[in-house]
Amino acid sequence: MTLKTTLIQNKVTYFFIYHISKTKTNILDHVIPRINFNLKKLARVIRLDKKSPYEKLKLLKNKHKGERCFIVATGPSLTNEDLEKLKNEVTLSMNSICLAFDETDWRPTYYGVQDVGVFNLLQQSIESSDMQYKFISSSISKQNDISEGYLVFPLNLLNHMVFHEKYGTKFSDDAFKVVYDGYSITYSMIQLAVYMGFTEIYLVGVDCNYSTNSAQHFKDYGFIEKSSLAVKRMTSAYTEAKKFADRNQIKIYNATRGGMLEVFERINLDDVLCDESKGLDLASKKTI
Repeated sequence: MTLKTTLIQNKVTYFFIYHISKTKTNILDHVIPRINFNLKKLARVIRLDKKSPYEKLKLLKNKHKGERCFIVATGPSLTNEDLEKLKNEVTLSMNSICLAFDETDWRPTYYGVQDVGVFNLLQQSIESSDMQYKFISSSISKQNDISEGYLVFPLNLLNHMVFHEKYGTKFSDDAFKVVYDGYSITYSMIQLAVYMGFTEIYLVGVDCNYSTNSAQHFKDYGFIEKSSLAVKRMTSAYTEAKKFADRNQIKIYNATRGGMLEVFERINLDDVLCDESKGLDLASKKTI
């Protein structure tokens, strides 16, 4: 057998071993979990399963129908003064916002966290905080075996953990069925806000900028986003949110100070919070 023949045979063998291994990994890590997720979703939707960890979510469906809310993310543009201004508003916030509670009397109406690593870093602060509603993802609930005191939402990671060139996701208006991953807890909070019936949603502190040369968060807690694809992925998801909102007469505005998110119309936070009795015309107050 010549050296050339041996090399050719080795390449063919390697090709088949590689692709068989890759297919097996894809089936075990992605296909089977996805099938399992959808079967469980069907079981609770048609009420074969009435004891899922997501039952409490049904109490919030359309609780705020027709109202407005502010989704407070944790980008570096956020300030304590912004939080103080939102004391009388219905707010949804997330992640490291709990690290600011010793500096402000403001508390979010709803708080959420979905990343297991982030939760592990902040668990002590989260559990010691006086927040009435705390959302955690099914990923956190399963890994930490906790749900008491939390509202668990069924997070479908889709292809989040797979390298791919297209960053497509989906948008759900029924959090009891599914909340689709959009590469950011903010995207999940938008879906939860829609599920609760809000029709006017303002984003604050959504900088959508993960430069490693500057601060990434309002409060540093040791979590650094290093992926150069983060902004593209999130922008793709927010585009899906806007498409859904436009089709369903829901208004989503970006009231963030600066940042890189240009999917939603921009508006000044102070103008939004201005006394409505003064006849504020939001259309004339949108920033460029």
